[in-house]
Amino acid sequence: MKISFLFAAGLCLLASACSKNSLTNTPAENTTLTAASGATALGAPSDPTRAELRVIIENVTGADAHIYNAKDNVGHTMDCAKIIANPAGGFIAVYHTYVNGEAKVNLASSADVLHWTWIRELAGSNTGSASQPTIAVAADGGFVMAWEQEPNNHLKFVYFRNWTDLQNGAVAKSFEAPRTLSSCAEGTPNLYYASSTRLDVGHHYYSNCDVDRQARGTLTNFNSWTTSRQPNFDNALLYWGVKGNIGDRDAAVYKGYNFGVIEGQGTKGDFGTWRTYLYDYQTGNADQLHIVTDHGSLAFANPTITNTVIDGRNAILVTLFVPSENSGSSEAGELIYYKKY
Repeated sequence: MKISFLFAAGLCLLASACSKNSLTNTPAENTTLTAASGATALGAPSDPTRAELRVIIENVTGADAHIYNAKDNVGHTMDCAKIIANPAGGFIAVYHTYVNGEAKVNLASSADVLHWTWIRELAGSNTGSASQPTIAVAADGGFVMAWEQEPNNHLKFVYFRNWTDLQNGAVAKSFEAPRTLSSCAEGTPNLYYASSTRLDVGHHYYSNCDVDRQARGTLTNFNSWTTSRQPNFDNALLYWGVKGNIGDRDAAVYKGYNFGVIEGQGTKGDFGTWRTYLYDYQTGNADQLHIVTDHGSLAFANPTITNTVIDGRNAILVTLFVPSENSGSSEAGELIYYKKY
């Protein structure tokens, strides 16, 4: 999400103490997400599965495990975290943390997705504020990351050849995308597909330097970038009366269908009106999610979703940023939860 191109992380900077891939980490569902098929929303084959997934995402209190205001073992807030399974074992998280008003991208590992051991800072100290990171296992080995980079708010992409290089911050390839859709800001990336030679990227652009809207781009060989607007994606949220930004998103395959989670702001400038929506790539429509927490938080932003394996069972793993506005007691910050199925 982006409130102003002057602030690299939008909500996570202003709203409190402060998007994502199609190659899911589920062994049985190593499937690439596709664009909307054009099927009608009424009675679509994906409807029952979407309804089932909606129940999982909405019911934080019924999750197998959850944690509010997540921090790593040295106390960094894990704002806007993206979590994936590590092929070497355990889980990886990338997230940003604000230090003296500057966002820094951090890397951590975990055995249970709830307790995190900080490994290193990957961006932010010497390169300008860096925020909204995402990560994916590359189809041909290694890891791809993307984030929102300052100055001149834009997208940055990096490739690491293996887990050792990622831990050491040893970048094999990098690319900083020129802004082409907005003169002000383009950011909050997610990765629909990732390899060392091709990335399929979702992101926002700051339309007319006024509100965030959706776009999807392709990076080829880490040297050629093209992107275009996605008005139909925007329309799925505008239908629900979204008047402010349409920003961060993530996607995963669930039981053979492609779904996404995306944030929309009901009122421009009002952080308490951020809501999360479940998007159906088969039909091009979205449902507003009514997420239930222990203490009644109402606003949710920067959603991620990962179909993974936890304790030997398939699980839907979700992260959400809970802004301080309209948050329940002790719930503001990064929320992590999962449900096995």
